[in-house]
Amino acid sequence: MNLKIKLIIALQSVTIMGLLGIIMWLVYTQIPHDAEEASLNVVDGQISADYLDEKANYRVTGNKIYLDMPGVGQAWLPVLSDVPACERDPQNYVSRNGQMFYLQDKKITSALGIDVSSYQGSIDWNAVKAAGVDFAFIRCGFRGYGSGELVTDTYFAQNLQGAKAAGLKVGCYFYSQAVSKEEAVEEAELTLSLLGDTELEYPVVYDWEMVPDDAARTDSIGVDTLTDCAVAFCDRIRQAGYQPMIYQNKRLSLLKFDLPRLRDYDFWLAEYGDRATYYYDYRIWQYCSDGHVPGVEGDVDMNICFAPYT
Repeated sequence: MNLKIKLIIALQSVTIMGLLGIIMWLVYTQIPHDAEEASLNVVDGQISADYLDEKANYRVTGNKIYLDMPGVGQAWLPVLSDVPACERDPQNYVSRNGQMFYLQDKKITSALGIDVSSYQGSIDWNAVKAAGVDFAFIRCGFRGYGSGELVTDTYFAQNLQGAKAAGLKVGCYFYSQAVSKEEAVEEAELTLSLLGDTELEYPVVYDWEMVPDDAARTDSIGVDTLTDCAVAFCDRIRQAGYQPMIYQNKRLSLLKFDLPRLRDYDFWLAEYGDRATYYYDYRIWQYCSDGHVPGVEGDVDMNICFAPYT
């Protein structure tokens, strides 16, 4: 290669580097500097950051949560220091005959439960109690994901009466498809009207879920709106004298809820397997959806409560 060609290549390289430098400078100067920014530096698999937003909603710690997401693969989220972490020892879980328990000082300290709806049909609650089940969550109603109409679960009254008569401790849940605070309050009011003056040992649960593989009116709901709905439902339930709770799976909890705003409510986690990997704290764990209990035909959701209610 002769000297002339080498000089041309060198000049082109310098020109390109100079243009890149100008572009980076222009981009940087467009970043607003009127607010403090978080500094996120990946060091040894962790994030080094300390940042409180202007509304004091969250603070980032030095840890991160990994998620495996369809179409994306592995992704991570910063850990929020103002949301309590789960501190249970995974070595304390034991499984016996398909039922999960949690041990402390080699003693079972958890309670075993199921959650049911009209899908289970008629249930022999005495057989359920005899099988060692301590508590049950019973669906009282739901909102249609397409129509938005409120519907009462046809087996709610029967299940409520049967479970309590058999001696189980009982809570209830509403399957929500609310897209506004007003709709969430409407769902809470229906729940309260169905309960009447019934006393519950376990919470009244807000169960909002995405509808997979179908068009639902909730598909485009935002984080703030969904969190507003959860707060509105739970606050109305608490005003009526019941214990509110929020049910959610691991991924939607991390991606669709503003968790610091929900710290005042107990959490019910749905994550199936021998061990839960959800980072933050939860009081009840739904560990499978294909459990089997005498008295219930077919599959039933199985749960354990780590800090049993009264």
